[in-house]
Amino acid sequence: MGYDHIIIGAGSAGCVLAHRLVRGGRRVLLLEAGPSHEHPFVRMPAAFVRVIGTERSWDYVSEAQPDAGGRRMHVPQGRMLGGSSSLNAMVYIRGTASDYDGWRDGGCAGWGWNDVLPAFKRAEANELYAEPLHGTGGPLRVSEPRFRHPLSQAFVKAAQQAGLPVNYDFNGATQTGVGFYQSTTFNGERGSTAATYLAAVRSDSRLAVRTGVHVTRLLIEAGRAVGVEFVEAGQARQARCTRDVLVCAGALASPKLLMLSGIGPGAQLQSLGIPLLQDSPGVGQNYQDHLEVSVYARTRAAISLLGQDRGLRALRHGMQWQFFRRGLLTSNVVESGGFVDTTGGDRPDLQFHVLPVLVGDVEREPLPGHGLSINPCFLRPLSRGSVALRSADPAQPILFDAGALREQADVDTLVRGVKLARKILRAPALAAVIEQELLPGAATDLSDDHIEAHVRSHAKTVYHPAGTCRMGSDTGSVVDTELRVRGVPGLRVCDASVMPTLPSGNTNAPTIMIAERCADFVLRAR
Repeated sequence: MGYDHIIIGAGSAGCVLAHRLVRGGRRVLLLEAGPSHEHPFVRMPAAFVRVIGTERSWDYVSEAQPDAGGRRMHVPQGRMLGGSSSLNAMVYIRGTASDYDGWRDGGCAGWGWNDVLPAFKRAEANELYAEPLHGTGGPLRVSEPRFRHPLSQAFVKAAQQAGLPVNYDFNGATQTGVGFYQSTTFNGERGSTAATYLAAVRSDSRLAVRTGVHVTRLLIEAGRAVGVEFVEAGQARQARCTRDVLVCAGALASPKLLMLSGIGPGAQLQSLGIPLLQDSPGVGQNYQDHLEVSVYARTRAAISLLGQDRGLRALRHGMQWQFFRRGLLTSNVVESGGFVDTTGGDRPDLQFHVLPVLVGDVEREPLPGHGLSINPCFLRPLSRGSVALRSADPAQPILFDAGALREQADVDTLVRGVKLARKILRAPALAAVIEQELLPGAATDLSDDHIEAHVRSHAKTVYHPAGTCRMGSDTGSVVDTELRVRGVPGLRVCDASVMPTLPSGNTNAPTIMIAERCADFVLRAR
């Protein structure tokens, strides 16, 4: 059949767009490089770490980062239907009203809090909360935790003992406080955009979904986007559409595809032998991400998640999940956390992700034994990185500078976060179950220099890359406020790459909101 639209990337944004456009009467071709999301470890919330590093994830690796101990930053992203919504820890956070009012005041008219709230609500089917701030009838299922680990509960209690207020709804009237996160799960399973939005229209004759498809270039004719070139089963192919091509490949792949197609920094593209279609210096710039650093503590007893999935106990957990969708395997692991302003103001600058287990990183094994990881994460980074091409060959990895910890202010925020995390560890509720702090150290009087060294040697991504196809009203922005690529009719970008700045929290819900709004723009266009 002929297509009105081609969507590149069936991730958090692509599945939302496919749903809304098909429901709007449009014929849609949805292309995804990876396989289906139908795998037990994808459906089972607590098993998401087992998917990272498989065929269902991309592993983007930065250049060595001089301000992060010379380490390379690994940024896993989803490579399957649902994209990163099929890979992430499912935490449902929108950010604050100030984040979006900041977008509006920075040149993105129509993107203030009052503009975006209706899209958040339209997306949401919240099992507990409703108007005026929540939706109950949308495709995206948002649930309360079915399982609460004792260490997660101890953290919430200890944080209150350390002086932080409890917060039952981080997406409510205020973000400040500690508590348990709602998650994008339903009936004890992951609720990715593939399992919700896409599943609802998968059988519609107006939708064609093709997996295992690697898009290599946009087709531009007479200055207008008309389709894509891609490789499928080793064969080069093309597909065309009569309306918009929608790039939803994520903050690391979307700028790459634009640049391969001749849209980007002119001198750089010409040096690689790529014919220049649109000189857009902002493509690939403004990269930003949330970084966190762990404070590790060993527990007195073997009560962490380590070892709770072995032998008869593993069989019990598996049967609980398989037959009743209950128990430990329904947990998103990052069950608890919170938000705090470490500067004494009223807008949080730090988020806690708390895991009831000792965690490592892609190239760093976890510390041995049972324990707890309290991970302070800065919310509004000042550091910026970039994405560029290594060559004109689509198969080559990007030249990726994460800009990690480039600005001292970001380091200082994490140092304050580590200090607060250590204070919480010593509050009675956690002191009762913690044997000792492991890192950054057991001593109570660690210097700021010691903590900063820990930050620079251990800080890691929270997998929230954004900003590389910045939205704005200025000529330096890549897309306008309706996500149309400047200078190229028929082409829009719709994913976290369009965010001018990161929202204060996990980025999946904001990406879904962006796609909801993009669908509105597309459907009302002539």
